[in-house]
Amino acid sequence: MSHASAGSHRATGFAEFVVLMASLTALVALSIDMVLPSLPAIGAALGAARPNDNQWVVSLLFLGFGVGQFFYGPFSDTAGRKPAAFLGLIIFTVGCSLALLSQNFTMMLAGRLLQGIGVAGPRTITIALVRDRFEGREMARVMSLVTAVFIVAPIVAPTIGQVLLGFFGWRSIFVVYLAMGLITSVWFGVRQEETLPAARRIPFALPRLASAARQVVTNRVTVGYTVASGFVFGAFLGYLTSAQQILQEEYELGALFTLYFSALAVAIGGASLANARLVLRYGMRRLSHLALWGILVVSVVFLIVARLSSGHPPLMLLMAYLMVSFFGIGLLFGNLTTMAMQPLGAIAGTGSAIVGATSMLISLTLGTAIGQSYNGTVTPLVGGFAILSLCSLVSARFAERGSAPETGAVLVSGADLH
Repeated sequence: MSHASAGSHRATGFAEFVVLMASLTALVALSIDMVLPSLPAIGAALGAARPNDNQWVVSLLFLGFGVGQFFYGPFSDTAGRKPAAFLGLIIFTVGCSLALLSQNFTMMLAGRLLQGIGVAGPRTITIALVRDRFEGREMARVMSLVTAVFIVAPIVAPTIGQVLLGFFGWRSIFVVYLAMGLITSVWFGVRQEETLPAARRIPFALPRLASAARQVVTNRVTVGYTVASGFVFGAFLGYLTSAQQILQEEYELGALFTLYFSALAVAIGGASLANARLVLRYGMRRLSHLALWGILVVSVVFLIVARLSSGHPPLMLLMAYLMVSFFGIGLLFGNLTTMAMQPLGAIAGTGSAIVGATSMLISLTLGTAIGQSYNGTVTPLVGGFAILSLCSLVSARFAERGSAPETGAVLVSGADLH
């Protein structure tokens, strides 16, 4: 069930709201995926010491993204959603400029860190905006639609990056980032209304912020699903950081890397679209458990296959395994975040910041470990998927222990939490 903020005039209809939110979150996907084909060129041009060091161009963006979320949520609860989003877009622009002008690898990593800190703003505020307007399974439906729309970004981004690299060099990718940030900022500024009226804003005060943070970290449901999300995304981040090496180098796909990468992105997008319908019928818990069990089982089986083939299974078998796993991940992203946010309606900004940042820092640590373990085989990646899907299942069970069964319309309000 949707609801308008008191006293606000809604400028955006449902469809435009979904597409706008998807565009804001797509800045994250584009910042990751468009640059992937150019990682070897960037490393060679700027003096990376070894091939695995190129992964830091992706990992440092995630680090900034995780750290940045701690700030934007509380800031948006005090100043409003739109000022927080605009601050992030400004920092994103500065990071893009620094990366564009970088003369060494350290300068590039600093730019990517700033890009991540910046893009954390619109991403965090997107979740808060959706939470301001929707609740329960309707929020899960909207989040799934947002994911499905913005999944077009990772489908086309590597190809765009490959074309830009071939015709104009790797620096042109950061020119495109700057243009996208500007276009999105104008659209957001003109069309999106403020969803947090002044009467509901929380004055910035450390005791109040500490109280809100305590409310988040002491809620069993929120903590359990946040950690579960961190485990799942950790496996996926391990794939993102090593995908170029696995597909383009280990399997010698060359320019075809973008085609295979895009095909796997379609699996996540298809799952998100399916989830938008399935979640209303079956609920978030049931779908999440089915997805996690599915990823665990296929990962254990494929780990055996990988070991029997010396870590280099046939490409088509690898693609089939990843398609199934990514379909499961597509079911999980929106649902786990929504279930973690469900008790936090009264502090959606701070809640989304802590949930997003904690999940991201968990996933960054685990995903970086998987990526840096790349040894010319797919074994570290598949093993990571198996272990982390099991850990995610355990965390989800922890969240649900002693909690009420999921219902479609129940929302725990701020008053219920006091």
